[in-house]
Amino acid sequence: MKFHRPSLHRMATAGSTGMMWAVLGDNLLGDDLIVWLVLALGAALFLGNVLALIKPPPRPKPGELATAPRGRSLLMALVGFLAAVWALGSLVAK
Repeated sequence: MKFHRPSLHRMATAGSTGMMWAVLGDNLLGDDLIVWLVLALGAALFLGNVLALIKPPPRPKPGELATAPRGRSLLMALVGFLAAVWALGSLVAK
């Protein structure tokens, strides 16, 4: 069953801005927005933690750690990797 969506121009001229933004959001962001967000956050979590382990700051500020905690960083990198792989699998499976 296919639903008819009113045109953006017709809604904008009618003054229905709330409905216009809803339709615009549907068209721009798509049905799998959450999957794209999980992919982005998972990849950022993985990459950030791996880079923190590979290249610590040259001169840490007073009160900061000289290197990232290895166990916590590896665990968070693993969580990010699993989230990114899940999201990629979900996008490819569609």
